[in-house]
Amino acid sequence: MKFIIPKIPFILSVLLSLSLLLLFFFAFPSSSLLRPSAAGDIRIRRRYSSYDAYIHHQLNKTLNPKLRKVWTTRDWDRKVRVFSSFFLRLRSRGLLSNHSKCLSIGARVGQEVAALRRIGVPDAIGIDLVASPPLVVEGDFHAQPFPRDTFDFEFSNVFDHALYPEKFVGEIERTLKPGGVCVLHVSTSGRTDKYSANDLLSVKPLVQLFRESKLLQVRKIDGFGLDTELVFRKKKS
Repeated sequence: MKFIIPKIPFILSVLLSLSLLLLFFFAFPSSSLLRPSAAGDIRIRRRYSSYDAYIHHQLNKTLNPKLRKVWTTRDWDRKVRVFSSFFLRLRSRGLLSNHSKCLSIGARVGQEVAALRRIGVPDAIGIDLVASPPLVVEGDFHAQPFPRDTFDFEFSNVFDHALYPEKFVGEIERTLKPGGVCVLHVSTSGRTDKYSANDLLSVKPLVQLFRESKLLQVRKIDGFGLDTELVFRKKKS
């Protein structure tokens, strides 16, 4: 017995460890986990009881009447002007043209779409959880309501709101045409709001999520609290 008794605590600890491991995988299924290469610098802020709970939390911001009034009045001209300057720079570099079919992801009330149309890019539309006609249609960026290879150009500044970053990027690459361009504005300083679903601590894991695209440029910007612009081009083959 003197050789058996010391082994009992060890066996119990192993069984306990296995139980905790199984509990972890059942509580957080693989679809909700980041790939190990991305997990370090993309941190999901919280877990929701369901996807509907996450959507409800996001709608608290999207449908906030005070915010929507600000977006459509006081902020409108300023944001359209700044977005226009961003898009003009991209057009001057040949990354956007007047004939591009464009999508703005997480467009709220459509300031980015209005900016594209102002600079002479008429074929532009936005998606958000709530439609804002005529500039924004209803759509979830985790499952875009468009066929494969639809757009020449996609823009978003709401990556921090993605609960599933891989799905967010995967939908961009699915709906972007081969040779098409994607531009993301992100924060790597943690300066996001309470509705953000993730924190991006460096651009490296975000770049790794783009499996079908090549990174063209990373530069610092001042984009309404966001500090970094990344430009990708989807590979043609």
